[in-house]
Parts: sequence; C-alpha cells; structure tokens
Amino acid sequence: MKGRNLSKLAVPIGVIGIIIMMVVPLPTFLLDLFIAMNITVALLVLLISMFVDKPLDFAVFPALLLVMTLFRLALNISATRLVLRDGDAGKVIHAFGSFVVGGNLVIGLVIFSILVIVQLIVVTKGAERVAEVGARFTLDAMPGKQMAIDADLNAGLIDEAGAKKRRAEVAAEAEFYGAMDGGSKFVKGDAIAAIIITLINLIGGFAVGILQHGMAPADAMNQYSMLSIGDGLVSQVPALLLSVATGLIVTRSATSGDMGESVTSQLSQNKLALRIGGAAALALCVIPGLPKVPFLLVGATVLAIAQRVKDKVPEETAPVAEAVEMPSPDSPESLLGEMRIDPLELALAPDLVDLVDASSGDLLDRVRALRRKMAMELGVIMPPVRTRDDLDLPLSSYAIRISGTDAGSGQAPPGTVLAIGEGLQALPGRAGVEPVFGLAGKWVPAELHYQAELSGATVVDRASVIITHLAEVVRNNASRLLGREDVRALADMVKRTHPVVVEELTPGLLSLGQIQKVLQSMLDEGVPIRDLVRIFEALSLRAKLSQDHDGLVEAARSALGPAIAAQYATAGRLTVITLDPMLEQSLLESLRPSETGAFMAIDGMRAEAIVSEASRLAEAAEQQGLNPVLACSPQLRLPLMRLLRAGSRRVQVLSYSEISGSTAQIETIGVVNGAYAGAA
Repeated sequence: MKGRNLSKLAVPIGVIGIIIMMVVPLPTFLLDLFIAMNITVALLVLLISMFVDKPLDFAVFPALLLVMTLFRLALNISATRLVLRDGDAGKVIHAFGSFVVGGNLVIGLVIFSILVIVQLIVVTKGAERVAEVGARFTLDAMPGKQMAIDADLNAGLIDEAGAKKRRAEVAAEAEFYGAMDGGSKFVKGDAIAAIIITLINLIGGFAVGILQHGMAPADAMNQYSMLSIGDGLVSQVPALLLSVATGLIVTRSATSGDMGESVTSQLSQNKLALRIGGAAALALCVIPGLPKVPFLLVGATVLAIAQRVKDKVPEETAPVAEAVEMPSPDSPESLLGEMRIDPLELALAPDLVDLVDASSGDLLDRVRALRRKMAMELGVIMPPVRTRDDLDLPLSSYAIRISGTDAGSGQAPPGTVLAIGEGLQALPGRAGVEPVFGLAGKWVPAELHYQAELSGATVVDRASVIITHLAEVVRNNASRLLGREDVRALADMVKRTHPVVVEELTPGLLSLGQIQKVLQSMLDEGVPIRDLVRIFEALSLRAKLSQDHDGLVEAARSALGPAIAAQYATAGRLTVITLDPMLEQSLLESLRPSETGAFMAIDGMRAEAIVSEASRLAEAAEQQGLNPVLACSPQLRLPLMRLLRAGSRRVQVLSYSEISGSTAQIETIGVVNGAYAGAA
C-alpha cells in the first residue's frame, strides 16, 4: 500500500519540484544528477516507444512528454543561472562543451545548429504533421468503428463486455492521437526555446565576463561559449531522443509485435528483393575510385540474410487451414451466413445512419435499454436487434422487421423532431404521424423544439419515436420472438432455483414444444410470463389430467389470475362487462372441439351481434376513461376471445376464476344480451 501511495505522489511531487527548480538556484552536484536523469529517462522513453505493440500501450506518452519538456526547460534555466552567475554549470555541461567544441568555437556552434535543425525541421515537424493527420483521421473514423462494434454485438459475435472494451479502445485511440497532436507542439516549442536560451547564454555570458569579471574578450568568448554550447547539447540530446520517440509513436501502423519484430519480419519477407539488393551492393565495387571493402561487407551480409530467409508459400499451395479461415464468397459457410435471417432487425435509410453514431445519437443505447425493459415487462429476452442501413428504403424512413418480414415502418427525417398537438401551422416542417398511437403531428426543425413546446405540443426526438415503435412491435409480436431455444433457456433458469418444478413438468409430462405453444398463447393475449414457477406448477397439474392446449393455457392463466386482473384495474376498481346468463349457457352448449381448439358453433348473425354488442359497451366505457374487460366462464373464454379478435375488436376477455382472485372492487357496467335476444 505504501508503494502504491508513493507512486501516486511521485508525479505531483516531481512537477512541483520542477517549478521550484525554475526559481531556486541549484548546486552543481544536483544539476549534474538531474541532467543525467533527464538523458536516461529520454533514452528509456525512446526504447519503450520501440518495444510497445501499439501506441495505446504507451498512452501516458503525451502527458510524459509535457512533464519531460518542462523538466528540460527547468534544467536550462538552472544552468543559465549558474553560467551567468558563477561561470560554472557543473561537470556534465563542461564535459559536453569541451568534447564537442574541442577548442574550436565554430565547430561547436555548427554541431549544435545541426542538432537543432534535425530536431526542429526534420523529426519534430514530421511528427507534428503525422500526429495532426492521425488525430483527424481517427476522429473521422470513429462513427464507422462504433457502427462496426454495434453490428458485431447485434450479430452475437461479441458480448456486451467485449463491445464495451472495444468502444473504450476506440475512444482512447481518438483521445491519444488528439493529445499527441498537442504534445508535438511542446517538442517544437522546446526546440525553439533551446535556440533562444543558447543565444542568451552566449551574449549574456560574454557581457558578464567582460563587464563584471573583467575578462578579456577572447577568454570570455571561449569560456562562456563552451558552457553555453554544453548546456545546449545536454538539453538537445534528450530533446532529440523524445522527438524521435514522438515520431515513432505516431507513425506506428496496424502491426502486431514491437517495432523490432515488425521491421525484421517485413524487411525480410521478400527473399528476391534481398538478393537483388545484395548483388547491387557488390556491383558497386566495380566503379573506379569507390572503396571495395565496405560494399563487399554490406553486399555479402545482405546475401547471407537472403539465404536464411524462407521462401514465401504461394497462395495456391497455402494450407487447407487458411482456406477454412478465409472461405470464398461461394462456399457453403459464406452462403449459409448470408442466408441467415435475423429474428429482429431495424433497417435505416442511408440518411438516418447518424442515429447509430455514438457521438451524435443514442439509439443503440436505447435499444439495449429496451431489451431490459421488455424482459422486466413481458418475461421474454428480446433477441439482439440487428441495426443496418438499407439502400432500398426511401430517404428518412425506417423499417422494423421480424424474421425478414416488415412488422412496422415510419419516418424520422434528419435534423427534425416530432411535434404532436395542435396549433403547429406557424412552424415550418412536414406532416407526420406518431407510429404507435396514430396521433397527427409535424416534423419540425430540431432548433425549433422550444417554440413547438411553447405552442402546447408534445415534442419527441427521432430516436424516441423509433424506440417507442420498436417496443410496440415487440409487444405485439412477442410470441413470434419466443423461440424453442429461448424456452430452453427460461426452463434452465427456473431449474437453477426450482429444480423439482422443471423436472416434474418436462420431459415427462410436456415437451418443450408444448410449453412453447402455451407461453406463446399467453403472450398473444398480453399476459407476461415472468412468473414461470407458478406457470410450470399449473401446467404440471393440468398435464396429468389432459394435454389439451386450451386447457393448459387456462390453467396457466388461472394460476396468474390476480396478476392478470390487476393489469386492467384502475384505482382499485375493475370494470367488467358480463354475458347474459341465458346467452352464456347457449354459447357453452355450442362449443365444439377441433384440432386448433374449441370453437362456438353459432350462426354468423349471432356472432356479429355478440361482437357488435361487446364493442359498443367497451367503447362507451373507454370514452369515460375506463379499461373494461369481458368476463365469462373459463371454458368459454378462449373461443369468445377468438371470436372478438376475428371481429377486429381487441376486447380483453377474462374468466370468472381469474377475476375472483383479484383484490380489486368489481364494477359491472353492462351486459351483452343482444345476441341471445336476436336469436330468439
């Protein structure tokens, strides 16, 4: 723990120390120590930049570059203070100045100038440009990379954790290149500052030596020029190392392994090129005047390397394993992949792909949130939604498809929001319809959404419109989305907590297919299947008596009776429409079994009268803000529900057993008796 705390405090303490160095004079011993540390750390950074596999493995480099640049400037300031005050800046600077100058001021200045030009014009300028272009291209490529990640997630190629990791890598890459674009400016500014500081040392030292110390001009020039050039060199050497490291980091491309491995493998991958290069070096020996030994050594070395390089395997003789990894477009694997139909798909027109861009839209995040909502609401795991662009769709439109078939479509023009309400004539835009409830509205420019709200309209963004539509499609087609594998997964989930319930039910009493049909029927009627334990218990009891599908559904519904009735209760009241007793008895006597379930053998006029009467009572109740249900005997519930649905009226039908378990207050608002009276 102490080591961790020390590592956390090292950088803040170091930065504060650097600031203090700029103000407080340093003794020559500490200056020598810090100069040695500066050169060593710069060399270490250069080596690390060579051995990292990818730039993000050295993500701290931009911040480290700033700290090292600040450290180097602090050393320059401290050295300048000692040079001008004492005429001595330590042994390291003196050694660098003496060795490079060698008694010749002109040579020292030339060497120093060349180092500065190499760093500033060649390395730093190139690295700055590469970092700028890399940052721009990385930011431009982010939407495409995000879409690729989401496509892999929706296709099931990666899980949520893998997608989150890849998104973090994409964001980190963009931040890294953006930071490198700014970090390269530090290196450039440091090179310019080194030139200015060296000139100040030369001029200031010459003036101090003559005016304050009474030295001869020649002696002052020799002493202070040596110290100034030595100071410039000890700062420019690590600066050059960091500039090279910057260039290496920003120019690394998509290669695996460190730089040494990449260079060795890629330069030696072509045996013929090495042979030609070695022969060309040997051929240069015949040119008169050129030294023979250097070219003979280089040519022989290249030819020796070429002999050790293995021949490249031709593509046509590549191993079979590679062919398996890269199947041809006409292979069965590729064709099967293209033939696969996604259970749930959201197709967007080309101008709507901005909705899946993480930087400008949150549609995909809402889709993932919708999966959780549907699981909590219906008890069904919604399959991954494959989101893709469709060139065949009209502009500004989208389509929701289930198993490749359109289940819903709508409009979502770019740059607009849907305003629902009246009084929108003054706002520009085009007419639109809310896809779920069919409410009339207008697609107005997004920048006018406040004006639309002030006019009393409800404003909905494009992503919300699509998600609401998608949720409604999933609710209405939940039974189609519940596959056999999903039922198996649900049964396994129940088995982990209630193993006896599952072992008693399947496969001894019911198959997975029969359970699937029961659950699909319940979803068709809008009944959530979250309470699988009670559903399976009821199915087990019923299946011991009969495996009739309608009986199984009624048994499962009866087990969930209070919960089903509670769905339609309002403020503790359950509004009920009943059947006339004589009519109900007549309908019970008309029930006939069939392969698809029991049905009522009644004439068309009576059926039409029942539907008309029930619809009229339900509409009257809905106009009063009520949510009515039609109550009948359990044997009659399913046939009566099918009759009402065939008549295009989705009146919810509950059995007496379901209502009797409800704690809500029952309020009867009407009786269906016209059908019986008409028959009489």
